[in-house]
Amino acid sequence: MEVHFTPEQQALLAQIASKTGTVPERLVTKVVARYLGEEARFLAAVEKGIAAAERGDFYRRRGNGRVP
Repeated sequence: MEVHFTPEQQALLAQIASKTGTVPERLVTKVVARYLGEEARFLAAVEKGIAAAERGDFYRRRGNGRVP
């Protein structure tokens, strides 16, 4: 896979990588892995919410309890 960055993004990656004691390639790999993990958790939560909605399992925003 090939990813293209603007010169500004490349400079920022190099700066952050230098400050964290790594190389830009490793930084990108770590950042993408973190993002993908967060995205997977978010999508799982959305799917769980959709499944609950399809079952009619709603919660009130305010108050304490399920909507009848």
